[in-house]
Amino acid sequence: MAAIRRLGTLETERLVLRPRQVDEAATYRRLWTERDLRVPQHRRIDADGRPTVAEIAGRLKEEPGLLAVHRRDTAEVIGYCGLTGSGSASPDERELAFELLRSAHGRGYATEAGGAVVAWAREAGYPRLWATVWDWNVASRRVLEKLGFHETGAAVAESVHGHSLATVRQF
Repeated sequence: MAAIRRLGTLETERLVLRPRQVDEAATYRRLWTERDLRVPQHRRIDADGRPTVAEIAGRLKEEPGLLAVHRRDTAEVIGYCGLTGSGSASPDERELAFELLRSAHGRGYATEAGGAVVAWAREAGYPRLWATVWDWNVASRRVLEKLGFHETGAAVAESVHGHSLATVRQF
């Protein structure tokens, strides 16, 4: 495998993906407020309004592999996409993660951003990527399918609202 590199700026026809910045924390908090009520509570805003914008800003350095997704025509930040190592036992395995504001849904942005990250990972020499997705999240399951991920049949987490499914993409 090639040396593991840090994601830099990636560009597509309609998007620019680049390292996230502290001044975008309000947008990332907005993602928390828009999450489906079936998402586990620890991934939603709690009764005390946490995480706050300041807390999210402080966490941005913890996941350097996640990139801000900007629309090229407006420079508006519409979410994030990238690679994270959370839960991985090996530096050769990374998880693809993406989340976009609801106003950006249904336009192919997640597939476009994810495609750029998958192409980068292939060129960087990763042998495979994985992703998890809730069984009820049909839109994200479809994005992963378009990106070449296949469901493994394994559930990595369960809640009263469903199962988090493991998917994999081999190169």
